Amino acid sequence: MVFSSPVFLFLFLPLTLGAYFVSPMAIRNLILLGMSLLFYAWQDELYVLILLGSIVLNYGTGLALSVTRGGWQQAVFWFGISANLLVLGYYKYIGFIFENLGFTKALDAAPLLPIGISFFTFQALSYLIDLRSGRFEVQRNPLKLALYIALFPQLIAGPIVRYAEIDIALTERWTTRDDFSSGMRQFVRGLAKKTLIADPLGLVADQIFALPLDALSPETAWLGAVSYAFQLYFDFSAYSDMAIGLGRIFGFSFPKNFDYPYTAQSVTEFWRRWHMTLSRWFRDYLYIPLGGSQVSAPRLYLNLWIVFLATGIWHGAAWTFVAWGAFHGVLLILERIGLKTVLMRAPRALRHVYLLLAVLVGWVLFRAESFGQAKAFYCAMFLLERGDAAEFYPMARYFSGYVGIILVTAAVFSVGARPKMSDFLTPHMSGAAQGVLSAGTFWLLFVLSVVSVGAASYSPFIYFRF
Repeated sequence: MVFSSPVFLFLFLPLTLGAYFVSPMAIRNLILLGMSLLFYAWQDELYVLILLGSIVLNYGTGLALSVTRGGWQQAVFWFGISANLLVLGYYKYIGFIFENLGFTKALDAAPLLPIGISFFTFQALSYLIDLRSGRFEVQRNPLKLALYIALFPQLIAGPIVRYAEIDIALTERWTTRDDFSSGMRQFVRGLAKKTLIADPLGLVADQIFALPLDALSPETAWLGAVSYAFQLYFDFSAYSDMAIGLGRIFGFSFPKNFDYPYTAQSVTEFWRRWHMTLSRWFRDYLYIPLGGSQVSAPRLYLNLWIVFLATGIWHGAAWTFVAWGAFHGVLLILERIGLKTVLMRAPRALRHVYLLLAVLVGWVLFRAESFGQAKAFYCAMFLLERGDAAEFYPMARYFSGYVGIILVTAAVFSVGARPKMSDFLTPHMSGAAQGVLSAGTFWLLFVLSVVSVGAASYSPFIYFRF
């Protein structure tokens, strides 16, 4: 069950909203926690035990940190950090380790990856680290800490929420009429991004990335790469929008996770705009402890490379993810060394082309099932090599007028067309006209999304590896 599924839209969400808002304030946390555990158990009833184990582990570790000092506190802290990382490592990377060590017989015994484990583990780690740093008092109410870790809007796809960001809301919150309507509008915008843009382009990307390596032509490879770049952005930012919208409906304020990253002028700026909560997590809990920028130049470059190597590993257990992280680390180092200075002297359009090419190259590696597939795409895209079987898989098979319209729409809205349109129209419209336009847009997007959900046979959840 995911946010764009009929079960969520027409059963789970209405029941949750109804149960939550008719209940007295005193039991709303309990209602929300129960529905969050049901939401996770819907994915796999056995893996909810892992989520519950994480809650017990981090609640107990937090209490122990609050009553110990000195060496004992340090021992408790590292026990909690290690236990979280060991659970994450076992479920996410043990199969990868077995494969690379040649333990092929052991691969059958490797566990399946619990959905969203990277997200709720990173939230739990941030709670322990910030608690030990004295940024807030320990949460002694197990229900409230459980709700922080398991809250269903951001449980399986982010954004990664820090405990301090919702500490007060766990105890006292309310939902105004404006909160509810604003949250619903953001949720529906996210739903539309997912169903009307990401899913159709994802189907194109999946079909092209499934082709034999000798079936790629330059135009087909470019179509696949661009479609995937838009799918990833609109899918991921859609889930963030839906999570933030749902959070606001229930009285929580989640941090922004995307800020039109494809408008960036450098890779450094791109990472300030893409998956912002993850970037800040690695900055605060890995980059700064390593010394950050307050070190010698060689150590600084090493720190950057380590952080993005870890970012790649976080995204998935495959060498292609490791290479993708290392690639972005190298680009950031080059920009630090002097490339960014050169870029700032170049025309804005040239800087934008550089960023888009760098990101596209990275996304091909991110999406590819192997280095061989990535190489085939690069050869087709940049060396204009046409595979021996390319004539049997022409681009026309995957491109249509409908796909072209979606690509143009994706390009327009990925560079901030919606807020720009709002800024242009608002001064020229009365309050009543703005209300009519807002309501009309909401219902149009909702109806189109619902129709798409009902008609679609393809609506993947692409974060299962995260």
